[in-house]
Formats: sequence, C-alpha cells, structure tokens
Amino acid sequence: MIYKVATMMAMFGAAAAEHWAVIVAGSAGYGNYRHQADACHAYQIMRNGNVAADHIILMAYDDIASSNMNPFPGQIFNKPTPEGVEGYDVYAGCEIAYSGDDVTAENFYSVLTGDASSVPDGKPVLGSTTDDEVFVYFTDHGGTGLIAMPVGDYVYYDELNATLTSMH
Repeated sequence: MIYKVATMMAMFGAAAAEHWAVIVAGSAGYGNYRHQADACHAYQIMRNGNVAADHIILMAYDDIASSNMNPFPGQIFNKPTPEGVEGYDVYAGCEIAYSGDDVTAENFYSVLTGDASSVPDGKPVLGSTTDDEVFVYFTDHGGTGLIAMPVGDYVYYDELNATLTSMH
C-alpha cells in the first residue's frame, strides 16, 4: 500500500510541475546568423515538446530575417537537410519577447529572477515556482568568465551564478 501511495504522490507531483524556457541569442548581425537560427530552433523544439508559448521567453536581436543579406527574406533556417535543401524555416511562428536594444544582461537577469518591475512594460519574466522545470539556453560567443550580449554588454560568470543560485 505504501508503494501505491508513493507512486500516486510522485505522479501528482510530476503533473503539478510546469515547464518554462528562457532562450537567448546573444549576438546581432548577419555574420552571426547561427545564433538567432539556433535560438529559433530551440524555440520550435520547446513548442513541439508542448511547452506553452507563454512559458517560453525568447531574447534575440531579430535582425537576421529582415537583413538585406538574407537570400530568403523573412525566413531563418537552422541547418540544411542531408540533400542540401535549406531545411525548414525556424523563424515562422517564433515569438520573440525581447528584441533589439531590449536584449541586455540586465533584462536577462530580471527574466530569470521573475522581476517584472525591472523590464520594459509588458515584457514577460519567469513565473516559475520551486516545483517547475526551467530550461535555459544561451547561444553566442564568450570568453573566460563571460558571454556576450548583442548591444555591447556581457553576462558575467559571477552575476549569472548568483542569479541561478537565487533561482534555486
């Protein structure tokens, strides 16, 4: 009987957990195409995995799809198929919550900590609880102790570690 109760409690606990995602492309410009393509691909994976759109917060400068260098205007492709076909458009349906100059380290930390008072009006932040699962994906260039953001600032190891520790 104890086994059945424990199993039911585990199933109830798992059912109560919600899934969230914070996805960041930390660069701008067509030369860094892959970062925004990878971020939009991660967004598509989360949506296809049944993570609710309002539980996914995507930060990307959003200048690739409209770039005059893009041979497929309005589209972004993550990778070609084995046959050399450009693959599928990961930009279609990709909801970018923070774009342009709003893609900053400060906003990233605020999103992670759920601090809605520190982000531009109406922008989403995590609403997760201690029972939820949070996936964080950051794609960009980095160096020892830092990763870059597209508007010239950086996410530093110690600040990110403190943010993640406070989330826990």
